[in-house]
Formats: sequence, C-alpha cells, structure tokens
Amino acid sequence: MQHADFTIGTEFETCTGQRWRCTDIGRRTILAIELQPELDTAWFNGPPYSVEEIVFDEQDIARVFRCQDDAVRDVLARLDQGVHPGYPHEAVSRMMRARHLEDSRRYPRPRLLHVDRVDAAGEVLHPYAAEPAHDGGWRIQVYAPFTKGFSALPEADFVRLRPATYGDFEARKRLVAGSTATQ
Repeated sequence: MQHADFTIGTEFETCTGQRWRCTDIGRRTILAIELQPELDTAWFNGPPYSVEEIVFDEQDIARVFRCQDDAVRDVLARLDQGVHPGYPHEAVSRMMRARHLEDSRRYPRPRLLHVDRVDAAGEVLHPYAAEPAHDGGWRIQVYAPFTKGFSALPEADFVRLRPATYGDFEARKRLVAGSTATQ
C-alpha cells in the first residue's frame, strides 16, 4: 500500500497475518492498532485506545496490504516491472543463516537492515545481518543483487550511504544489461 491509500479507519494486513486499523495519519507515517481476534471489539474503541498504537513508517507501509489478493497482485506487478534482479536460493540461504546467528540477533539497531543503500559506484547493497567488529563496533553484511557479491562494511560507513530508490534499481539494471550486451 501507499501512504495516500490510508484514511482513519482503513483496515489492512501484514505479512504475518495480523489485522490492523489505521487510527491516525502523519506526513510520512500512520498509526494503527492491531485488531487482535481474542479481544472484545470494545478494546478497539477510541481515541484514546485501550490497546497500543503502533507507528508504521514508509518502509512498513510499503509492505502492508488490504487483503491477500492485493498482496498477490502487488507481487505479480513488481515481477512484471522487473527492475529487481531477485535473489538466488543460495544467496537467500546464506543471508538467512547469517541473520539468525546469535551475534546478528544481538545487533542493537535492526531497522538499519531494512533499507537497501547505494554505494559511490551505484551498486545497490542489500543489508541482511550484522556482525561484531574487532574494534567493538559492528559490521553490516550486505549482498549486491546485481553482481551477486557478498561483503561487509563498518556500520558507520554503511549508514552514511544514501537509501536506494526505484531509480537506482533501474539504473543498475541498465548498466548490467549494457555490460552484458557488450561481452
């Protein structure tokens, strides 16, 4: 969904199957309450609400949907647009194993791992886990989906990279397609 799709009272779902109701709309965020099926509907009357309101930012909003059918249509539309190269099984396996290691689960700023970044050469970097660095800080493990490479960057360096946009994926796809055509 997009921010503009929300009005107060809009109900939506997350990929975990939870149902939510929008309770407030900010400039870039929405607030919502979880419609927990085990609770009486009186818990959802407000404002003020008897259950906690949760903030959904731009990244969160992009991952929610009105119903399962909308989620499937969204995935199919994204595949048809074809700017993301996808992730091969081997890469997903490696990323998931690293993400679930104890060291990575202890990482204190997991939101940093939710946003792809772009390096100075235009390479899109997908963060998937964190590991302790020898200097006491953290290193962010990244996967470059266009070149299929793995690497790690100091957290301070990674956070300074700008967030990736749709245009970055388009540009990288054109660059990779152009280099493949000349070979």
